[in-house]
Amino acid sequence: MFPLGSVLFPTMVLPLHVFEDRYRALVADCLEGDKEFGVCLIERGHEVGGGDVRSGIGTVAQIVDAQRFPDGRWAIAGVGTWRFRVDTWREDAPYPTAEVHDWPDEPAGSSLDERCEQTLAQLRRVLALGTEAGAAVTAPTVEIAEDPLVASYQMSAVSPTGSFDRQRLLAAPGPSQRLSLLAELLGAAEEDFARQIGLE
Repeated sequence: MFPLGSVLFPTMVLPLHVFEDRYRALVADCLEGDKEFGVCLIERGHEVGGGDVRSGIGTVAQIVDAQRFPDGRWAIAGVGTWRFRVDTWREDAPYPTAEVHDWPDEPAGSSLDERCEQTLAQLRRVLALGTEAGAAVTAPTVEIAEDPLVASYQMSAVSPTGSFDRQRLLAAPGPSQRLSLLAELLGAAEEDFARQIGLE
């Protein structure tokens, strides 16, 4: 397990610079095995030194590229594959480990296509406003998949929201609930950006 201060969604890329000794060991162990590790959000505290509070919902990352530096540090790239729930946290030895189980999304259904298109249009509008406001946001022209489940994750990942809201999006039971929550969060972001550029 690799607790982080950010949220990883399935299908999204996770670049990491690994310098702490125990996570160097994690990467080495993963590369010798199935190249997978779990990512969860640190909800409170700091991971370094312990004492952190970790989310019970996360995403498995598959290592797709790994470069080791002469001093033992790693630069790796992972891709989110599937969600999990934590059953039990084990003792960190030397890095965090946990017993988890797969937590698939509820079925999307064809009825979500129209809602997905509406949410995507809203996202592009908000990202355009964010760009105009000078915020560090993703380009409004970002490519989003047509599949509602994948799209719900991709749009959540590029939305101008904080880590705790992204965790709420990851934890939504399925794409229907995720899109509804995302629309609500985008609405708040749109109002905020509009105020910043004097449209309200």
